Amino acid sequence: MIYLFLTILLNALLAVIFKLFARYNIDNLQAIVIKYWVCVITGSLFLGEMPISAESSQEQWFPLSLIMGIGFILVFNLFAFCTKHEGITAATIANKLSLVIPVVFSIWLYSESLSALHIMGIALAFPAVYLAVAPPKSEIIRVKNPHLLWIAILFLGSGLLDTGMKFAQQKYLESPREQAIYTIHLFAVAGFIGTCILLYLLITKRSKISLKNILGGIALGIPNYFSIYFMIRMLNSDFLKSSALIPLSNIGVLLASTLAAIIFFRERMTNKRLMGICLSLVVIAFLALA
Repeated sequence: MIYLFLTILLNALLAVIFKLFARYNIDNLQAIVIKYWVCVITGSLFLGEMPISAESSQEQWFPLSLIMGIGFILVFNLFAFCTKHEGITAATIANKLSLVIPVVFSIWLYSESLSALHIMGIALAFPAVYLAVAPPKSEIIRVKNPHLLWIAILFLGSGLLDTGMKFAQQKYLESPREQAIYTIHLFAVAGFIGTCILLYLLITKRSKISLKNILGGIALGIPNYFSIYFMIRMLNSDFLKSSALIPLSNIGVLLASTLAAIIFFRERMTNKRLMGICLSLVVIAFLALA
């Protein structure tokens, strides 16, 4: 239970920090690259050692960590891009509705059985997510918008990352130490890829290092490391099946993020949003009781 609560809290905090990025005009790429190296340092300090070495390539999970690390930086930057061009609403809908992908894979790969409450909770999660972040009619995305392709890719990428995390946890990561080491390697791969991109932009003078971007990356990095670490611990617990735990986590993050946006950023409480929050509570109750 505690891992679920911490995962929700930290992911909601990340959404709030991203909201502040737009307000203070922080360069997303620079902050994200700094963030990944902060995650590596944070994880190593938390573990008590720097686990990255030449021997890491011999681990069974290493190829998956390379793929996941690349996916991390691509999806995180795509989320920032969609947030900038389509708004937090469209990006959040795509990110949270992606829960269907790991749920389907969990049922298919791990033969997880579903009760009636599970099915009702998962089914209600979709309208709950949409209603909680639905824009006013004047802001609804138009079909002709060329960025819709990126929204669709964000949906697919977010779902596949969650599926990969579940697969890694199920197949390779039995102990808390293995979970921490794997997480550190994910961030190191993402940080390396991001650093290469950033160096190219700096050399070609398309970007310039700024102190506020560094500070933004530090602020993002510490909670981001623990959000992934506690997510793996959550999936490794016996609290709930992953087919219910993943929707419950996503709904919880959405609920916490929406409330934070209303309280701290004075976002308007529309009737749709209120309905979405109430429906989210129903989903949480169904999945918890199941």
